[in-house]
Amino acid sequence: MADSGNTAVVIGASGGLGAQLVRQLQSSSDFGQVIGLSRSRSEHGAPHLDLTQEASITACAAWLKDRCSLLSLRLLIVASGFLHDEGNEPERSLTQLNADYLGRVFAINAIGPALLLKHVSPLLPREGDTKIVFISAKVGSIGDNALGGWYGYRASKAALNQIVKTASIELARRNKNICCMAMHPGTVETALSDPFSKKGLNVRSPEVAAQEILQVVHTLDASRNGSFMDYRGQSLPW
Repeated sequence: MADSGNTAVVIGASGGLGAQLVRQLQSSSDFGQVIGLSRSRSEHGAPHLDLTQEASITACAAWLKDRCSLLSLRLLIVASGFLHDEGNEPERSLTQLNADYLGRVFAINAIGPALLLKHVSPLLPREGDTKIVFISAKVGSIGDNALGGWYGYRASKAALNQIVKTASIELARRNKNICCMAMHPGTVETALSDPFSKKGLNVRSPEVAAQEILQVVHTLDASRNGSFMDYRGQSLPW
């Protein structure tokens, strides 16, 4: 995909992983322009992107349409996500289920990305290699769930995976060379995962994690459309 006439967009560019993805894409010669969007980051006059507000997503898509009119959108990485904040943490048992937390984790991890696809998919080329990568999580795998807990986060990532899988089928009808997939980034040293990182886990810096993810992204083609993989390129069970 080394073509200076193409555009790469990273959603969630203010996070530790997202910022590194933008930085490393910008340092390569693969894209004529690299755009990072997030709720707190604005560049090149872009509107701030709030995945919980469809009007915000609509505005960003309209702005991207102008930016991608000459440089085709060939790579979209959605690296946004929510696990916890000051008042909400992942549940350890059914007794901790909370409607506010469930609503927020689904809004950011599943509903927002779905609406993003709704508004950005018309900008995607109808021919030629195009890649859409959603940063998901292995805990969203139903088949791999042997520990329980983290109800909202698990369920929201499972929902995201289903959205990605379903969209991959529709998008392939428009462009047979598209790859829309979900990727588990592993445990990355960021504010999202820091309180829950355990000893013995392979915790990597955002810089290393972004490098590993982009190495896998580079290998993607239409044969991996609708897949769920990890940062090493290995397939994961749904």
